[in-house]
Order: sequence, then C-alpha cells, then structure tokens
Amino acid sequence: MKKMIVLLLLIFLVSYSNTEAQRNFASVKIGYFDPSATDGGFILGYQGGKYIDNFLDIGWSIDWFNKNYVDKDLADQFQSAGSSLNEEINELRAKTNLHDFPVMFNAIAYFQAGRKINVYVNGALGADILLVFYRNYQNPSDDEMRFAFDFSWRLAGGVAYELGKKSELVAELSYHSTEPSWTYEVEDPAFGKKTFERLYDMSGVALKVGIKYYY
Repeated sequence: MKKMIVLLLLIFLVSYSNTEAQRNFASVKIGYFDPSATDGGFILGYQGGKYIDNFLDIGWSIDWFNKNYVDKDLADQFQSAGSSLNEEINELRAKTNLHDFPVMFNAIAYFQAGRKINVYVNGALGADILLVFYRNYQNPSDDEMRFAFDFSWRLAGGVAYELGKKSELVAELSYHSTEPSWTYEVEDPAFGKKTFERLYDMSGVALKVGIKYYY
C-alpha cells in the first residue's frame, strides 16, 4: 500500500512538473535607466515566472545598474560642515561606484491589441540592494564597501510582439521608486565629530527592450 502511494505521488509530481514546465517564461532585457542619484546609463535585466493564461503572468525579476560618479550632495555636506575644508578633497571623498540590484515580484496583465501584438501593464514590489564602493574620509585614496537596502516599487507599460509560438519581442517604459541610505560618523580636526547621511535616490525612468520566451 505504501509503495502504491509513493508511486502515485511520484507520477503526480512528474505530471505536475511537466505541466508546469509548459507554463514557465523567461525574458532578458537591456536598456537605459535614469535615476535621480546620478546620470543615466546602461541597465540589464532578467525576468522569470509562470504563464497563468493569455492575460496574466506572475514572477520575479532582477536588474543590474552600475555607475561611477561624484556624489555632489555628499560633497556639499562635507563643504558646509566646515569652511576650512578643501573643495577638491571633498569631491575626492565623494567619489562613488555603485551597483544597483532591484529584486522584484511582478504581476503582468495583458491586453490584446492585434493578431500578434499585446500591450501589457506590469506592477512590481520588492527591494533595492545597493553595493557601494566609496572613499574613506580620512584617506580618500582608499575604497570602502557598504550594502544599502530599501523597499521599492515599479510600474511599467509595454508592448509584446509575437515572433513565434514561444517567443516575443518586448519593449517597455517603467518608473522605479526607492531610496536606499545609511548614516555614519567621522572625526575631522576642522569640525570634530559629525554625522553624515549617504542617501541614494534610485527613483527614475527606464526604457528596455528584450526577448521573452516560454518553455
């Protein structure tokens, strides 16, 4: 009896996995992202999930955005903390290299617009994970590393064009909202101990194109 139950369970699991395999999708997208914290640049994204029916997908996504820049807001904080501080040194202290990884859970609703064309709306919730390389305050030539996190949400609209039975060309415009941050203290002869905030407003608009396929 136990062997029969185990056999039926295995048959069910195999059948379920085969059924689910026909309902999976994945997409790879590239594009341009313009956050408030820094200048815009290249963004790369992956999205995966389940095909529920012709009108709904659910799943998850992760993107990668990298930028080297001078954090002008932080340099201004350093400058306003004491008039004796050198502006060039403060800009060196504010040099930043950030890697942004938004990890999101998505729900995508489709609306048929033609024989091979669908328009869609994507709503997403998740978290922004920032890997930040920044300059040591006392020794600006040295790098330090820090992770920052924040809740994030995204709203996107796009167009999907059917290339084949299991593939689509997609193009979308999205707005992403998040502000990861942290605070830290420094000691300086010019002004003593002071607390500074590193805030990264990663809210902004992204334009992406890519390929989506079902398997």
